[in-house]
Amino acid sequence: MQNLLIGKRYRYSGKVQGVGFRPAVFRVARGLRLQGRVFNDVSGAVVELWAQATAHEAFVQTLASTLPPAARVDAITTEPLSGKRPEGFVIEASRQEGRLSNVVPDLATCPECLAEVREPRERRFRYPLTNCTQCGPRYSILREAPYDRARTSMSGFALCAECLAEYENPEDRRFHAQPVACPACGPQVRLERLAGHSLDPEPPSGLDDVEATAVLLKQGEIVAIKGIGGFHLACDATQPEVVRRLRERKHRQEKPFALLAKSVEMIHRFCEISPEEQDWLESPAAPIVLLKQHKDCPLPAAVAPGQATLGFMLPYTPLHHLLLAQLTVPLVMTSGNRSDEPQCLREQEVRERLSGIADWMLWHDREIVNRSDDSLLRKTGVGRQILRRARGFAPEPLPLPQGFEQAPGVLACGAELKNTFCLLQDGAALLSPHIGDLRDGRAEDDFRNSLERFERFYQSCPEVIAVDLHPDYRSTRYGEARAATAQLPLVQVQHHHAHIASCLGEHQVPLDSPPVLGVALDGTGMGTDETVWGGEFLLADYRGFQRLGAFKPIPLLGGNQAMREPWRNLLAQVLSGMGWVRFQRDFPGLDLIGFLEGKPLQAFTALMEPGRSPLASSCGRLFDAVAAAVGVCRESMSFEGQAAMQLEALAQEDEADHEAYPFDLTESAGSDLLLLESRPLWEKLFADLAASTPCEVMAGRFHRGLAQAIVRMVLRLSRPEGKTPLTDTIVLSGGVFQNTLLLDQVWTRLQAEGYRVLTHAETPANDGGIALGQALIAAAKHLYSG
Repeated sequence: MQNLLIGKRYRYSGKVQGVGFRPAVFRVARGLRLQGRVFNDVSGAVVELWAQATAHEAFVQTLASTLPPAARVDAITTEPLSGKRPEGFVIEASRQEGRLSNVVPDLATCPECLAEVREPRERRFRYPLTNCTQCGPRYSILREAPYDRARTSMSGFALCAECLAEYENPEDRRFHAQPVACPACGPQVRLERLAGHSLDPEPPSGLDDVEATAVLLKQGEIVAIKGIGGFHLACDATQPEVVRRLRERKHRQEKPFALLAKSVEMIHRFCEISPEEQDWLESPAAPIVLLKQHKDCPLPAAVAPGQATLGFMLPYTPLHHLLLAQLTVPLVMTSGNRSDEPQCLREQEVRERLSGIADWMLWHDREIVNRSDDSLLRKTGVGRQILRRARGFAPEPLPLPQGFEQAPGVLACGAELKNTFCLLQDGAALLSPHIGDLRDGRAEDDFRNSLERFERFYQSCPEVIAVDLHPDYRSTRYGEARAATAQLPLVQVQHHHAHIASCLGEHQVPLDSPPVLGVALDGTGMGTDETVWGGEFLLADYRGFQRLGAFKPIPLLGGNQAMREPWRNLLAQVLSGMGWVRFQRDFPGLDLIGFLEGKPLQAFTALMEPGRSPLASSCGRLFDAVAAAVGVCRESMSFEGQAAMQLEALAQEDEADHEAYPFDLTESAGSDLLLLESRPLWEKLFADLAASTPCEVMAGRFHRGLAQAIVRMVLRLSRPEGKTPLTDTIVLSGGVFQNTLLLDQVWTRLQAEGYRVLTHAETPANDGGIALGQALIAAAKHLYSG
């Protein structure tokens, strides 16, 4: 009986396809002299094993300790196995059984492949598309599941004999590496002059196309470069005139450019880097990381106007490594598009849409099937914060909290800006990579195309559709039409409730947990009272919420135009607070008065009357108003959040002052709503302006005052005097909490008061995380209604 062979089937789910998992299983099983097989199916990797009980235990333990670097096991299920077993242990072809649970994100070049590319004796020397099971394209080349070469954009490249031998050898790290290729059989790189720039120099002779591109960049040319998930526009970041020319051509006036450096040592010349930030830069995800600039940073101000940070990334493909090896300076590496459009994916798109921007195009003939922007991270005093979840992170699934095991299939359509969508199925949330602003027609097309591919990959059949409460969001319209056509339940989710739920889900807060106090601060979101919300204090769980507090609503003068012109929000604060006559009387010498008198004050005063302008409890618009007052983006903003970002950058320079502008907490007339009112801050701020107080000091006082006011609100609401405390858990969400100064100060003060404080690390605090919250709320409503 001791020698009895027991048959077991192990099903591994997680990041187990395209990362060298099957070869690892093969090596462990062969080392233990076991019999069986391993193969991929749509849902993951399956191991069928016949062995003694002790050998089964040894297999599971040994495999767990020897997983490939990029692999991750989320779950293992086992079941008894009978039937004919193979001789020895074999790797078999993929099967179409099951349902896909994971698509591996694209991975940065591994050290082994990079060493080959740099070694003249290797056959892949200087081959820009080198990869193996540990690195290279994954999601971006996938057409159908499961992940096999025939279902990727590499299907048209027949393997040469040497590559085929590697692909079929379980001992080789390229065993079943689906994008495997070499100079003899793989995609090729080409440098091409784009039309419209007749004075461009000829490409240097005697060099390969990547070397020639490096020379052109040194000469001040702008080059469209094809990466893993889309094209970038690149230029020498140290040449002010070239950076200015790129801004003019791209119509990107002031939004910061991302940068690409060859090494961490190069980045150190321009920015401070902590050990955690270095780890993120050098990780397989290879994101852009926002880093604090040195005060004497030698890069042109035009790279990131008005910012205290620079967004750097390291090379994540062999092509980038080879290009940067020829350079001694960093490159601007911004999305290959016109402002607010999606990245170009195909060469013909570049020729048609970017020929007026780029002088040259460096491309390869491996098709990009799925767009994937660069992910964006930053460090806060709380920890990692992800601002854009895309290449390297998405579309990895997020596990669902306890209680959602029987959740229905949900499609959540997300928000209008920074759009992502989310599918809920099989115990996981499948949050799409960043898509962008759906007000652009191409982005809306990308939303629809990406969703169609996701549903095909994951064989998704939604039972419930979730949308934002705002009726004019394109994502809402899509969801409503989809629900009507398929006769599916439609769940409308309030914007800020979704923010809170997304953070709860990220932290695995169980479905039946008591409500938390959520602080959701952003620009705008449709409220349940037909006003615009944006500074909310909600007692919330997945099933519902109660609005306990808010920023005092202020009219949005001109509606959406107030989101682009900060002075409108400043004027609204003046008129609704002290009034124009008193403002002139108490602060007669301010240049602000002359500026505002240049506007049609009579018309705007009329817009302050009830019903003439939408009311907004927006924290984002308060930031805009303060920025306009101190002289930041007073007239207009060229991109969303610009005024708030530059105000934060100013405040970071305020190191010695400790004063804080005051706020009031007042009861709302006719309701139990507690309001955070900014009127007192304006008295102090205008007095500081009159005293010529440095704008850095005023920005710092605003941040400190706002943080203190938020904490006072939380204390009043969660621990009402003479009553039982409502909760000891506080959730901080919404795009305003991407402000590290505000987040750190609020977090620290709440922690000191004994609260458990949750905020985002795996999903964006901005609208990029909304879809996850929508999905969880819709699922909770379905579970409790059933």
